[in-house]
Amino acid sequence: MTAGASDLAQGLVEAVRAQDFGKTPDGWRGGAAVEAFPSIDLAVADFAHADGPRWANVLFSRELPQGLVADIGSDAGAVRNIGFDADQQNAHHESVAWRPGADWSRLDWTPIDAARAAAPQRFVAPYPASLLKLMVAVGVGLAVQRSLCPWPAALEPMVTVSDNDATDACVALLHRVGLLTPGRDHALNTVFSAWGLRTLQVNDTTPRGGWRNADGAGVGHIHMTAWDTVRLLWLLDPQAPPAHWLPAGTPTLQPATRERLHAVLSRQQRDEVLSSGRRRGLPGWVPGLPDAPAFAHKTGSTDNYASDAGIVTGGGRHYAVAVLTSLGRRFAPHEGCATTWRLPALGAAIDALLAPAAA
Repeated sequence: MTAGASDLAQGLVEAVRAQDFGKTPDGWRGGAAVEAFPSIDLAVADFAHADGPRWANVLFSRELPQGLVADIGSDAGAVRNIGFDADQQNAHHESVAWRPGADWSRLDWTPIDAARAAAPQRFVAPYPASLLKLMVAVGVGLAVQRSLCPWPAALEPMVTVSDNDATDACVALLHRVGLLTPGRDHALNTVFSAWGLRTLQVNDTTPRGGWRNADGAGVGHIHMTAWDTVRLLWLLDPQAPPAHWLPAGTPTLQPATRERLHAVLSRQQRDEVLSSGRRRGLPGWVPGLPDAPAFAHKTGSTDNYASDAGIVTGGGRHYAVAVLTSLGRRFAPHEGCATTWRLPALGAAIDALLAPAAA
């Protein structure tokens, strides 16, 4: 474990507990508290710590209401004590694991990474929602640096305003250049696996750009976890140190690709999950992480899910953060919100924990 990692992990556990997520009002229960403790997968890599980079991943769920600290080695490699199970949708293309009354003992779970299926603890990974567009954006960057295509105009709206039509165009592009063709050496999932990010997967999309539930993809087919997402951001961050877990010389993203992708993330216009500037003025508004451009990030939200991941810089701070949750719009206190105010409050607590004065 790196210097300060245990303190960071404990700080993150306490930050989550302080938000009392188990009492979050659920719109699908008439405003009563959520029936089961929500799933929260939170990871941070702090690059500004005086003793060198430190990192931590903490997870909460109905099975882990007090929280669990992921076992990550000094090389910042994959989580060792948790097997991640895939989310599920039914034949009607509906998320079933998060409905009130859902009985997880009756659901047939499938591991995302079969090699870690025997881990001592399991965690059901919530669907990333539009955070998945971060993976698509990295795929576009790989296609460009391999001279398979120029930078598409659709990249900017896909990331900055989460435009779904633009995402269709980018997914179709990745099919045309072979990055979403299973089994190819340069396919996106193969690249993620080569980078050690085995829980990042884009499966079953269509050549016409389909990536939603109704296309045979979406929930249960496209996967992300917080720690692997943070490590993807590590590889994307132009100012981050070399990836500890990869052998020197492993080909990843070229400097120009990292700069372009980071610049697009810094123009984010949906500060509404860990950050909240776009929701300032709504009743009960709660400040969160710094807004873009200081927080270069991508969000995702549906009725069931809210996620956010990005890179925070400025004021002595430099860290990557990712959170994936089952706290979507049904938990929002106002129709203009993407999620509960508890998530930007968590963002503010994380930022305070990593502020230079705190260190």
